[in-house]
Amino acid sequence: MVVRITSPHSLQRALNYNEQKCQKEKAVCIFAGNYLLEAHQMNFHQKMERLQDLIARNERAKKSNTLHISLNFDPSEKLAVGKLTQIAQAYMEKIGFGSQPYLVYQHHDAGHPHIHILTTSIQPDGRRIDTYNIGRNQSEIARKELEKNFGLVPAQGKKAVKAPSIQPINVQKVFYGNSETRRSITNVLDAVINHFKYTSLAELNAILRQYNVEADRGGETGIVYKSGGLFYRLLDGQGNKVGVPIKASLIHSKPTLKNLETRFSENEALRQPDKKRLKTSIDWVLAKAPGSLEGLITALKKEGVLAVLRENKQGQVYGITFIDYRTRAVFNGSDIGKSYSIAGIQTSLESGKQGLAKAPKPTAETTTSKDFSKSPEPPPATEAHPNQDSLFKELVEQEKNLNRVPAELLKKKRKKRNPNPK
Repeated sequence: MVVRITSPHSLQRALNYNEQKCQKEKAVCIFAGNYLLEAHQMNFHQKMERLQDLIARNERAKKSNTLHISLNFDPSEKLAVGKLTQIAQAYMEKIGFGSQPYLVYQHHDAGHPHIHILTTSIQPDGRRIDTYNIGRNQSEIARKELEKNFGLVPAQGKKAVKAPSIQPINVQKVFYGNSETRRSITNVLDAVINHFKYTSLAELNAILRQYNVEADRGGETGIVYKSGGLFYRLLDGQGNKVGVPIKASLIHSKPTLKNLETRFSENEALRQPDKKRLKTSIDWVLAKAPGSLEGLITALKKEGVLAVLRENKQGQVYGITFIDYRTRAVFNGSDIGKSYSIAGIQTSLESGKQGLAKAPKPTAETTTSKDFSKSPEPPPATEAHPNQDSLFKELVEQEKNLNRVPAELLKKKRKKRNPNPK
């Protein structure tokens, strides 16, 4: 089970997101905890009023009074509504929200079963439940206990839940501007945002572009860029932007620039243990002298690493980004080391070519029997075997010279006499 916790700025928007899913028959409100009525007996305003009443009791906590939680299960798990309700109730108890009013929605718009829980951190007495590091502390403990108690596929260990399998979006099948566009982009973001370790928008885009999606800030002189806004767009097969852009704030997981920047700093520390492994893989491939950037990219794919070249509008390569699918860590080449930047990589490739050109031809002593079977005649003896007597003398002389110690070093140093003996 994988847990994601967000704190949306607007309770109404978060509730509206789930209710719209219900209207489109892509979700169902399966449970209402600590409400006077059952979930199916209430309309939008009744659900909203119960939570809003508590929020109004603490005017200071305006930005962190709502929690939007999603519990994601392995695609192999077939969970009935009753069991999903039990899991949601147990989870809320374990994180300290068992007495709070909350709504549970079962969604059907992804390839894996998952539920959304909407609640508030404001208690009846107006005090706010502390949610600092709730994801790392209370939620993590609750997750492990629930996995054990309900027999769920664990999110860590040998049976770790893998990132949802995604394919590049077929833009021809997406109706631009309709809900299909947003849903397609959302599915890609859900599989990438929380599963890869990237530290910049450029590194995130290196991954997203593999699935025909791009995060776009617009031009540096534009209003979107200056206001810190962010759009997500579809790309065609040539990498051109197509269709209507989707605002980051309209996507339920809120992959806004501000939230991404927080993740950038967190991922910087998380990806450090993966640098050595990636560096070793690149060194291993370079040692085989792939000969060209294309050869390097092809060889790295066999190691589970995707090398993405960054080009300017003129088609000139100015950078390289490495995506390690084994650890899901993303690095710009220069972040690994100077020799792994695009200039350093090209220098290594040239050195490999020169090394191959200067490499001596194999002699009869180093040629295998397989090589002899391919050759009509063995190499001439004079080339393969120089005069053995002269070779023996040369080696002996070298050994004598190496073992010879200068006479000056063999002389024992005389001890100096003390001019003032006692």
